Amino acid sequence: EGKKELIFLSNKNPSILERLSRSFGHGSVVCVCNATYCDSVGRTGLPDPGQFLSYVSSKTGSRLVKSQGQFQKNSTGAALRITLNPSQKYQRIKGFGGAMTDAAAMNILSLSSGAQDQLLRQYFSPDGIEYRFVRVPMASCDFSTRLYTYADTPGDYDLQNFTLAEEDVHMKIPLLQRAQALSAQPLNLFASAWSAPAWLKTNGALIGKGSLKGKPGGKEHKTWAQYYIRFLEEYGKYNLSFWGLTSGNEPTAGEMTNYSFQALGFTPETQRDWIALDLGPRLHSSSFPQTRLMILDDNRLLLPHWAKVVLSDVQAARYVHGIGFHWYLNNIVPPGITLTTTHHLYPEYFLFATEACAGWSPLDRGVRLGSWDRAEDYAHDIIQDLNNFVTGWTDWNLALNQDGGPNWVKNFVDSPIIVDSSKDVFYKQPTFYSMAHFSKFLWEGSQRVGVSFSQHTSLEVSTYIRPDASAVLVILNRSEEEVQFEVWDQTLGFLPGSAPAHSILTLLWSRR
Repeated sequence: EGKKELIFLSNKNPSILERLSRSFGHGSVVCVCNATYCDSVGRTGLPDPGQFLSYVSSKTGSRLVKSQGQFQKNSTGAALRITLNPSQKYQRIKGFGGAMTDAAAMNILSLSSGAQDQLLRQYFSPDGIEYRFVRVPMASCDFSTRLYTYADTPGDYDLQNFTLAEEDVHMKIPLLQRAQALSAQPLNLFASAWSAPAWLKTNGALIGKGSLKGKPGGKEHKTWAQYYIRFLEEYGKYNLSFWGLTSGNEPTAGEMTNYSFQALGFTPETQRDWIALDLGPRLHSSSFPQTRLMILDDNRLLLPHWAKVVLSDVQAARYVHGIGFHWYLNNIVPPGITLTTTHHLYPEYFLFATEACAGWSPLDRGVRLGSWDRAEDYAHDIIQDLNNFVTGWTDWNLALNQDGGPNWVKNFVDSPIIVDSSKDVFYKQPTFYSMAHFSKFLWEGSQRVGVSFSQHTSLEVSTYIRPDASAVLVILNRSEEEVQFEVWDQTLGFLPGSAPAHSILTLLWSRR
């Protein structure tokens, strides 16, 4: 801990400062890591009863800086009182993570083995930010260096020639095994396919507008369902089991003329029927009946309509566990209309954010090293999702290079970790710490609870009781002003707090 205070709170030794955090002119700093050094959060124990822990990251360069304080019997007199209401109970958290794309794997493996271990530890170990989820693309996507599927032999309806790719066997699988070995708990993997083999599709290509030939229940749809089972079987040979599957990445993309990369079109109606007639029964009768199936895996603004079409059909709904969605275009429709409405219509199906990245929009494209705005975008979206019944949030590529690739269609974006293999270093972006403020503290089974405010505030807040009976508050201050507040917990009294301008804060205390 002392080392971290030194880095961020003192300029006495500028050489240490320059070595460990760098500014690239995008508003804040990145943390520089190599094979021998990386700032780690470390393990977060609970403070003594009556004490609280505070972790703050800010635009000025604090990164999970820890401090301890004491609950007080009497109000601090702060104008803003945040009251914890543990009797108001909402959804339970599943967890947080990122995606092991071909590009992410290539970037991680471009480092020396010591730096690779360091990077994986940052995400998965108890000293790191303890990701629990990894999204795994089935075959190629735009973040691949070539186009392929696992069954590219035309007419192979029985999938006799189904084979994993070099990218799986030599890159993704060994890294997933290493990540699992570092993690204190089993990782929850979930798979998403971008496109079916070209010979199964109406357009005869992996890209562009196209869907499966024939109709749900027909041989192409049956083969595509069997492809999922074969994927699970092959990964199983490497001792990797999957927590879940999505019914396919961005089904609306394959409905768009001239779509530029891998896609497979479904309407909510055809997705419903394919699940009811093919994927659902096939998964149910396979060796993997417990695998959770998430529908949609596309933009949030398609809700609640997409869920209504699929889940109002009993034959399809019986095979479905959750609804996955992406963060793109989220600002168009408020979360209450999409997420909370969907939750109230179908409370037994969990909501799960399956993809998000910064730097995707043409107006603000690619990597921005040290961007604090993007850290705030992440934290804002996560809080908004969680406050609207979402149970988890998955980032996109775990690591990219300084171009924001490789990506075969040059669809370059940003990532919480950017690799510079020429120097054998990687940069932990502000967005990495945004993720940490949630993933490190909100254990699986944590339950969101009620919170109220004594007056209107610009702070964005989400509150939880964890399985160990501790309380967690995450607070985002996107304003230019520091905000003084107090938290009132009836069992303990008043917690005196302050959220610096442009900061993310996690508060933690035991309620036993």
